[in-house]
Amino acid sequence: MNGRVAVVHNGIIENYAPLRQDMEAEGIAFASETDTEVMAHLVAGYLAGGAELLSAVRQALPQLQGASAFVFVDARQPDRLVAARLGNAGGIVIGLGEGENFIASDIPAILQHTRRVIFLENQQLAVLTGEGVQIYDVQGRPLEPQVHTISWDPVAAEKGTYRHFMQKEIAEQPRAITDTIRGRADFHGGRIHLETLGLNEAAAQQLQKVIITACGTSYHAGLVGKFMLETLARIPVEVDYGSEFRYRDPLIGPQTAVLAITQSGETVDTLAAMEEARDKGARLWAIVNVLGSQAQRIADGYILMQAGPEIGVASTKAFTTSLVNLYQLGVYLGQLRGTLSGAALRQAVDALARLPELVGQVAEEDARYHELAEIYHRREHFLFLGRGINYPVALEGALKLKEISYIHAEGYPAGEMKHGPIALIDRLMPVVTIAPRDGVYDKMLSQMEQVKARGGTVIALVQRGDTEARARADHLLEAPPTPALLAPVVNTIPLQWLAYAFAVRRGADVDQPRNLAKSVTVE
Repeated sequence: MNGRVAVVHNGIIENYAPLRQDMEAEGIAFASETDTEVMAHLVAGYLAGGAELLSAVRQALPQLQGASAFVFVDARQPDRLVAARLGNAGGIVIGLGEGENFIASDIPAILQHTRRVIFLENQQLAVLTGEGVQIYDVQGRPLEPQVHTISWDPVAAEKGTYRHFMQKEIAEQPRAITDTIRGRADFHGGRIHLETLGLNEAAAQQLQKVIITACGTSYHAGLVGKFMLETLARIPVEVDYGSEFRYRDPLIGPQTAVLAITQSGETVDTLAAMEEARDKGARLWAIVNVLGSQAQRIADGYILMQAGPEIGVASTKAFTTSLVNLYQLGVYLGQLRGTLSGAALRQAVDALARLPELVGQVAEEDARYHELAEIYHRREHFLFLGRGINYPVALEGALKLKEISYIHAEGYPAGEMKHGPIALIDRLMPVVTIAPRDGVYDKMLSQMEQVKARGGTVIALVQRGDTEARARADHLLEAPPTPALLAPVVNTIPLQWLAYAFAVRRGADVDQPRNLAKSVTVE
């Protein structure tokens, strides 16, 4: 309140609302709606009690829930910065210079100033002055950090400590999703704001149908979006490949919204589908990652993915941020159409607060993916099974495996197994099942038993601690329990890691697979 503390924050404070309520009851006046301001007031309170900045930050951190990275400055000690990292909400890189030191979220930002860096780890703090850097754990005990000397060229610097861009981009998803949520989810008011969509309440209520058009991975995102929009906004949704939509004379008009999903904003078939929709008088929306792209420019309204640059040809963080955008759109339409209100609306918004932390639990590379790749990398066929909202996750998992490891893989709705695919099951075809504890969990367990009964190998993606699935699977991949509509965001990431591990083991070009381009700009 007195302007003494400034904070830079990456992440989401999950328990922001109760902390703010307590502070307001104590007479603290808030100047914004952002969750970040809570931390500024917490630290300021300890400073007012006589603590110095490091101690104030240390005392404030245990009161927070969720993954966050912070940098603080105290106006009365402007010659020092205090940084802190909790969980996996993006990195903190400390650059060591001569008479100067730096803080950034990634190496390229400081590489022009210094090549000696320290990577701040989870549950660590740093104090920086021009003269030096001290690292501490959250208990205040001094640590001796490892200093890395970076000798990369600009391309290698962009990769950081990662071997491949895809590896880096999978790990960046907690931060990308945080950026996608921030500024749109009002956790104080319990609402979603999508000003760039250009939609008001009257127009939203007049909509009779939404058609999602996209290609490749974005098409799979659209299939998940169908579940989200129909559940939250109670509006019928169709999903079409851009390459098919443009040629089938679709039945659309002014009361139809056509939503294009395209990372680059330049995908030729998606752009052609948008032109077809415009010619028929539909409202045109786009979910894009590139501001200023063709798709964003011709749309009536748009939502930016906020994924940041995605260099690897196989899409990872653009897929998961698209899913978050679609969820936000569903909540936003529900607000405007009156299908989502009161406690249900607040619950839908609050579910986003913990999502980056849940994603962080699966965004770190695990040895088990490489162990599976070592066992099965010579297999030439894989089957991926899912049901409900996780059926598109099976499609996406299969696509990732085939496009970067060159293993033939197919995704199927598990309920269709006996309509053909079960004939393929034998000991040489591993079957990946997506089986969280949702409304079709028992059905997925039954499918796993069907595969085992025919001599197949089951690799099951399950919720952490699931003992029932363990008894029916040969191998387990685990993900944390997640609200049903957001579960695909979390469940996709272990399948990305699995595909990555297989591609590495098979010696494939992970970032630039053969015959593929990042953006398909010609037919």
